[in-house]
Amino acid sequence: MNFPESDILQQLPKQFFANLVSKVNAKAASGVDVINLGQGNPDQPTPEFIVDSLKQAAENPQNHKYSLFRGMPRFKKAAADFYKREYGVDLDPEKEIAVLGGSKTGLVELPLALMNPGETLLLPDPGYPDYLSSVSLAQIKLELFRLKAENNFLPDYNEIDPKVAAAAKFLYLNYPNNPTGAVANSEFFEQTVAFAKEKQIGIVHDFAYGAIGFDGQKPVSFLQTPGAKEVGIEMYTLSKSYNMAGWRVAFAAGNADIIEAINLIQDHLFVSIFPAIQDAGITALDSDQSTVHKLVALYEKRRNEFWSAARAIGWEPYPSGGSFYAWMPVPEGYTSEQFADLLLDEAGVAVAPGTGFGAGGEGYVRVGLLIDEPRFTEACQRIAKLHLFDKVKTK
Repeated sequence: MNFPESDILQQLPKQFFANLVSKVNAKAASGVDVINLGQGNPDQPTPEFIVDSLKQAAENPQNHKYSLFRGMPRFKKAAADFYKREYGVDLDPEKEIAVLGGSKTGLVELPLALMNPGETLLLPDPGYPDYLSSVSLAQIKLELFRLKAENNFLPDYNEIDPKVAAAAKFLYLNYPNNPTGAVANSEFFEQTVAFAKEKQIGIVHDFAYGAIGFDGQKPVSFLQTPGAKEVGIEMYTLSKSYNMAGWRVAFAAGNADIIEAINLIQDHLFVSIFPAIQDAGITALDSDQSTVHKLVALYEKRRNEFWSAARAIGWEPYPSGGSFYAWMPVPEGYTSEQFADLLLDEAGVAVAPGTGFGAGGEGYVRVGLLIDEPRFTEACQRIAKLHLFDKVKTK
């Protein structure tokens, strides 16, 4: 018997990161010492006090039962307390917090819970590729809005076609941004709330890199903006802040109607996440955040080290202010993918082509700041031997 995939499954976009990993692994298997700057997987361990909390919670027989469908009240309270302490935002733990098995889950399932087939979702270009999965799964219409370097990779709402804006039901944002490292400020989020109210569009802010801001600037939460809870939600993951990527624990916060819809669809799809992981999440959220501050300092040091090494060969970065990525221009004569393939094939350096994040990423590659010196310098020295930036350097 044959069991063909469903039409919806066949419509799903190709997994960009899986293809990238396959290329890197094949090169490494051939014996090349690949310096992998293409990954977005945190390389530091989860802080020991969080791991210890999990161990203790895992030994509690009460945590061996099914989870509560909508998550532990204590975890939701910890999330609300965290937002009050860190951002001055008041949240009702039961009505304005939804527990997620990773923020990707919430971002992909939201259109299934709140949109009907044929309705329009606005997504950034470039943007996180997995946003696209929801389009096929929910059978909705996709419209892209361009993020441009001249506007610091923030959308210009005046450039969105009024007919598209009138048809759109939700719009996704992500700051600090993946892949560009761009950051948003309070003024931009005020514009966003005003745009959402005028056009009656729901806002979903992916705050995955919310803890990671550089140059003394703490990233701004969308929910800090007056009126934000009237028009949307924010998704916060523990993956980046606490190096808990494999633990799959996050939460959505904000508009009560949107939160209820997320909870309702998860009632049918999941039974929340392992209670012991939620206990460990509480420990992380309730902590003094000193480990987070140390982690951010490490990423900022790495960013500065990579920038220094890149500038030494004439490769000038986009001045990113957050996340753990560097957004690097492609030299003339190459597409993003051609340049990425060249670096892997000729220098043994893996980067992510900007077009993996959308057509708007053409002309750039993304570098992950997830290795230590001296590998940054070595990578740039290998690239220098290709003489791609000699003309730039001598200007």
